[in-house]
Amino acid sequence: MLQMAPDEMRELAHHVTDILVERVEGLGSRRAWEGDFKDALANLLDEDPPETGQPARDVIDRAVQDVLTNTLRLDHPRSFGFVPTCPTWPGVLADFMVSGFNVNAATWVTASGPCQLEETVVGWFRTWFGLPESAGGLLTSGGSAAALHAFVAAREAAGNPDRAVAYMSDQSHSAQIRAARIVGIAPDRIRVLPSDASGRIDPGEVAAAIAADRSAGCTPLVVCANAGTAAAGAVDPLPELADICAAEGVWFHIDGAYGGFAVLASRGAAALEGIERADSINVDPHKWLFQPYEAGCILVRDGSTLESAFAMHHDVLQDSVWGARHANPVDRGLQLSRSFRALKIWMSIQAFGLAAFRAAIDNGLDLAERAAEHVRDSSTLELVSASLSIVCFRINPGDLSEDALTNLNREALARIFWGERAFLTSTMVNGQFVLRLCIINHNSTWDDVRETLEVVERYAEEATGASSTTGTD
Repeated sequence: MLQMAPDEMRELAHHVTDILVERVEGLGSRRAWEGDFKDALANLLDEDPPETGQPARDVIDRAVQDVLTNTLRLDHPRSFGFVPTCPTWPGVLADFMVSGFNVNAATWVTASGPCQLEETVVGWFRTWFGLPESAGGLLTSGGSAAALHAFVAAREAAGNPDRAVAYMSDQSHSAQIRAARIVGIAPDRIRVLPSDASGRIDPGEVAAAIAADRSAGCTPLVVCANAGTAAAGAVDPLPELADICAAEGVWFHIDGAYGGFAVLASRGAAALEGIERADSINVDPHKWLFQPYEAGCILVRDGSTLESAFAMHHDVLQDSVWGARHANPVDRGLQLSRSFRALKIWMSIQAFGLAAFRAAIDNGLDLAERAAEHVRDSSTLELVSASLSIVCFRINPGDLSEDALTNLNREALARIFWGERAFLTSTMVNGQFVLRLCIINHNSTWDDVRETLEVVERYAEEATGASSTTGTD
């Protein structure tokens, strides 16, 4: 009923492989963004399911033409918006293999090899971040799910206190606020503290807020620090925050979803000094570790806090006791049915070696430094901030009001979005509307970055009549 002959299976798999390889080969010649409006897409896709099947190759071709091409090409070498990703080919193949082997990486009984390999990969991460042998964790769908696990672990470790309070900066990702809400922290006890001009939280403000809450009868539960904000790449003062949390007995969580894997490069490790003192860290391998979606990870200094919160007995799973001394990810997180995410990470690193990953991360750091220098030398662009691999800047000819600058830069962003090969996004830095490059694609070159900046400069010249000059590159 739902089977195919082996020859047809092979033919379809070859066809899909050809489509994917041709896509990768042609990325640079196409626009980074393709999409359409709801009505047009609804006309293509809204239909009743067919009662009888259609030729599978035709279905594949239609999926490519009508669905998959209408996406942001996150792996395009000029895709600099949001936090892009460029997965390795072994990682892509690993996800294909996982689906084909139909793995449920829940317990030792359902998947002893996959569960053990996840232990291995999480162990790699634990070592990279300098966490102790007692640390544990698991792979998740992404940073949002990982952050939720961290907040549950913090609540469990504190004994589920009443009137718990969470502390974070106004640059923290919304995933941290969402996690706090889900675990029961009331909105009026989520302290969103102001960041400084560099986008970093002030440890003194954190200490004062903790003292005030204790005096008011609340229980300070968790401080959330940033190891690279999504907006501007800012890194909070991690050692100072760690000192405060240690002195106050407060859980220290670090959001490293974007920037965490910069620790593999020497410059990144220096920028993230103090991350090893965290009680929990969330990171996203599907960002700066170059993996396909979905791949997040939660690491906890004391792995038993996850099991204390999530391990549950259920009669239908009672035979899992046979693997009680083995790796059982189901006891550490909210998912029972769960994909085998570790294989793509393991296969990628086995195929290329860590040195290649370090070089790829260094490439992003190098390109960001050169981009910042280019902006500094431009007569029409203003550098607003640069940290890790994120560069924030704006068109600023020097004689316009803030409102006029905002309108000018919004128009430039729209022009690039609709008319250029490159894709970049905007954010707010110190109340200013700015353009933003996040450079982490291992295939991006200096030409990709430079020519994208030159597009912005050309628009600035057209819009303002100013002449752009930059130093030699």
